[in-house]
Order: sequence, then structure tokens, then C-alpha cells
Amino acid sequence: MNLPLSRGQLINNLVMVVKKKVVKKVAKKPTKTLKPVKQVKKIFVLDTSVILYDNNSIKNFKEHDVAIPITVLEELDNFKKGNDTINFEAREFIRYLDKLSGEYTLTDWIAINGPTRGHFKVIMNEKTKVDAQVVFGERKADHRILNAAIAMKEQYPTRPVIMVTKDVNLRLKAKSLGILAEDYETGKIKDIDTLHTGRTIIEKVRTSVIDEIYARGFVSYELVMKKKPLANHFYILKNTQNSVLTFFNAETESLEKVNKTGASGIKPRNAEQAFALHAVLNPQIKLVTIQGMAGTGKTLLALAAAMEQKANYRQIYLARPIIPLGNRDIGYLPGDIKSKINPYMEPLWDNLKLIQNQWKETDKEFQKITDMVNQEKLMVTPLAYIRGRSLSNIIFIIDEAQNLTPLEVKTIITRAGEGTKIVFTGDIFQIDTPYLDSQSNGLSYLIDRLQDNPLYAHITLEKGERSELANLANQLL
Repeated sequence: MNLPLSRGQLINNLVMVVKKKVVKKVAKKPTKTLKPVKQVKKIFVLDTSVILYDNNSIKNFKEHDVAIPITVLEELDNFKKGNDTINFEAREFIRYLDKLSGEYTLTDWIAINGPTRGHFKVIMNEKTKVDAQVVFGERKADHRILNAAIAMKEQYPTRPVIMVTKDVNLRLKAKSLGILAEDYETGKIKDIDTLHTGRTIIEKVRTSVIDEIYARGFVSYELVMKKKPLANHFYILKNTQNSVLTFFNAETESLEKVNKTGASGIKPRNAEQAFALHAVLNPQIKLVTIQGMAGTGKTLLALAAAMEQKANYRQIYLARPIIPLGNRDIGYLPGDIKSKINPYMEPLWDNLKLIQNQWKETDKEFQKITDMVNQEKLMVTPLAYIRGRSLSNIIFIIDEAQNLTPLEVKTIITRAGEGTKIVFTGDIFQIDTPYLDSQSNGLSYLIDRLQDNPLYAHITLEKGERSELANLANQLL
């Protein structure tokens, strides 16, 4: 005999029936295939500063389109004459556009060379609902370029229009007008805080290992670390009792002892300075970068090490880029060309005089330096003045390299002939040009790209050695 179900059992049975029907319905429902979302092609509007920084910039926006305001071409026309890098950039870009355009007019969308690249055109229309020249109360090229970007935004309302410029102020103006704006990122270091320093401190190293380095001059890196180090990387190995300075020789795969050896009367005052002298004095290393704040001895150490090797090279070049105050051309200064450039070369002469003053005027070493200058065995010159000269069998020191673009640095290195050694020095946080910063300058780019090459060495100098007063200013002001 079947007993009547209780109220609770009836409810449970009802829930089970509903669940079965729901599951059956879901199982019968066909699964929809999601279609891939088609990415909308962006339009990048390039400012003059981007092209003067990299004439190949038009090729670096993947499948997206690039628009060039007519004002940019007008500005490039003003830069095409001259021997500076920006003049070269302007000429190369103009030639490239002329070659690409062929039988087309520049107001058409023209394919950029390359299978995965987009198209480009020149923006002629600067008439917009919002006039940047009225908003900012001034008729100038930057505001015409902003109008060109606004015109593209109005003409292509469904596509993202992005202004690309190295000029921070122009980016801010663009954003204030509702235009997306960004820096030109190609060649820019992503994280400056993790930039290669060239040296590492390893603690708790066995005393027997340190003793072996002092006794033999080297040990296998495997006695200290598991992973193979970067080529020419410097190490401070230490424990509670003693320490030793070393560098990794990639050819012998060993950690070799670095001595605190002086050069031209200049002695290293700390481990990093000893590393810097070792890198410049090492004949196997053809390219050296020394980075550090003012007063760390970058240029002095490089020059002292170069002069120590003067017998091995035909000439010593000590050069720096001329960056006038306010970025005004040196033509406004009075006097002949020598008078114009001397103020910019004074810091280099100061380092040379410091080395020379290690001796008395009656000493042979003092007179040798004077003779080197008179016979042009040692040349202190603006960087622009070495263009076209042979760079074979010389040691070439470039000071203030943070004021160079990545392309300028590449151009200098590619001119190196047989037997040439190049040393770049600078402070990546002390930029004097308006379109470079700590992440986009040539020195940072070089340090980031060339690490672990057996021909290259880098060291960052952190401790100021100029004076107690200079250290106080660097620390507290």
C-alpha cells in the first residue's frame, strides 16, 4: 500500500522535475559561435618633432594609417638645409614621401611600403568647428597642426584620431581640445628604473673563492653564481671579512680581478670609478658607456684612460653636442666660429687642465699634453665638426651623450673604423633638448640595447667625488 507523500517530499519532487526540464532545455539550445571583433584602424597625426627625431617614424604604426599636416611639410622645408642630424632627418623624410607618392596626389590615401602597414596622406584642410588659433589666441604652426588633427576627427568620426608628438606642451594642448595625444614610443625605454647599471654586489661569498681570485687573478663564475653573467658585467664580491672587485670575461667564462689602477695621474676613489677605468683601458672592449650625475667623474675618467693609451691610437677626440641656452642657434653669439663654440667646450678643457695640473709646468708630462693639443693629437671639438672625418685608429669620447637621439648615437658608432674605441658619457636625467627625456635619449637607448655584447661595457657612477659641497647639493637640493 502506497502511503501519501508528505508536504516536504512533494516539494522536493517538484524541484527535481523543474531541474530536469531546465537542463534538457539548455542542452537542446545551440551554442553560438562568437565572431572576432574587427579592430578599427586608427589614424595617427604626426607632428614635426616626431619626424625630426626619426625619419622612419611613418613606418612604425603597423596596420594603422598616418596623416601628415601640410604645416609639417612647410616646417620640414625650413630644416632641410644644414649638416645637423635634424637636417638629415628632414631631407630623408621628404625624399621618402616623394618616392611613395609616385603618380598619386598627397591628398589621397597612399599605401606605405610593407605588407602589414597602413596608408598615409597629407592633411590640407585646417578649417574646423573649433579653431585652435582662436582658442589659444595666437597664429602659429603648432595650432595649425592641432586644427589638422581636429579636421581628421571631424572627417572620420568613427575612427580613433591620435596626435603623436615629442612636444609635451603640444600634447597637453591637444588633450585640452579633446584630441587623443601621445609620445612617439619607438626606441623609448619602457622602465628607466630597471636600466642596466653594469655592476652587481654579491654578498656572503666564500672566503676561499675570494682568496683564490687574489691568488690566481680569476675563478670560474660557477663558483659564485649559477646563471651565466652578462659579458663584461662588473661584480663586487664580499663577505664579512674581505671583498674583491671583478668583471666577467665572456671569452674565458671567468670572473677576473679588477685592480684599482690609476691613469694619467688620476686614481679611482671608489669601486665604480675603478670599473670605469678598467672598461676604457681594456683593449678588448671597443664601446663603453659611463652614466652618472654631475661630479661623479665620468668625463675625467674617460679622458684620463684615453690619454694613458695615447701611444695606441692615432688621435684622441673629445667632443660634445652644442646645446645653446634656450635652444637658440649659436649664430647669434658675437665673434668668429671659434669664439662662438669655446663657451660650450670649456667643461672639456677643464677636465684636460685638471689632468695636466697633476704635474708641474716644468715636467715632461705637462709639456706632452700641450704638445698633443698643438699637434692635434688631442682634439677638443663640437660633435658636429667631426662629421666626414675618418674615425679609424682613434679613441673617441662623446660627452653629454644624453642630448643625442638614438639615431645620432647609431650614426656615430657606424662610422667607427678599424682600431677605433668609442666612449659615451652623460647623465640620462639631465636632458637639455626639448624633445628628449630619460627614456628616449640615445645614451639610455644604447645602454638598454647593447648589454651582454662582448665588445661593450657599461658602468653607472653613483657616488659624487667632486667635493663635499657638490655632494651636499646633489643629495639635498
